[in-house]
Amino acid sequence: MANQKERMKKSSIPAEGEAETPTEAVVEAPGAVEEKPKSPLDEVMSQAEKAYAAYMDAERQVAKAYHENEVQVAKAYKRAEQQAYRAYEATVAQAMQDRDEAIAKAAKAREGAITRAEESFKNTEEAASRAFESTVAEAARVREENGTRAWKVRDDTIEQAWQIYSKIAR
Repeated sequence: MANQKERMKKSSIPAEGEAETPTEAVVEAPGAVEEKPKSPLDEVMSQAEKAYAAYMDAERQVAKAYHENEVQVAKAYKRAEQQAYRAYEATVAQAMQDRDEAIAKAAKAREGAITRAEESFKNTEEAASRAFESTVAEAARVREENGTRAWKVRDDTIEQAWQIYSKIAR
């Protein structure tokens, strides 16, 4: 297409000594009465100028259509980009909310676990203290009983020794 355009431009450039025919006059005055060409060459030149003007007009329309298409594609890209950005932001916000909820849930579970552990420790400590006191009380009772028995055995032994000594001393 570029080659055709170049050929058309070259062929529309007047050779030396030829007068340039204004193409704009034909395009700008559509309501004006056209003069009938005086010769077949003038008629062909007139048709060629009209064809070239139509070609240039079509080329401008194509360029305009390409430009409009570029603008539409750019707008579509911007919309897609904005939609992707909004989706990203929504996903980030949702992920942040999910993270915060998970952390809050974990903190609550931690607090519950700490409370249960403290209660368990307290219960175990109380049970250990009761067992200690019971064992100490039992040991004290056994010691008291052993002491009482030992005292009784001592008293019985002393009594026997006095009886033996009394029999010998008589």
